[in-house]
Amino acid sequence: MKPHVKAYLKFFGYTTADFIQCEICPAKAVGIHHIEARGMGGSRQADGIENLMALCRSCHENFGDKKQYIAYLKSVHNPKVSQLKEMK
Repeated sequence: MKPHVKAYLKFFGYTTADFIQCEICPAKAVGIHHIEARGMGGSRQADGIENLMALCRSCHENFGDKKQYIAYLKSVHNPKVSQLKEMK
């Protein structure tokens, strides 16, 4: 399992057997996406939880790896991360 997937699962308390919902729509997530990928100018700290979000195939195709959607993806993901950090 890739380190960024492990980091996401650990932070949110999921296991590989869990249903993980896409963070944009109600579909099942098929992968953990880097919001700012290194290839798109992201940092070397790409595996931080603030940069990882679960996406289904459709949302990944529509929003992933497209600079014009980075702010949107962060606006969806960051409140979820902040809320969980406050609870910990």
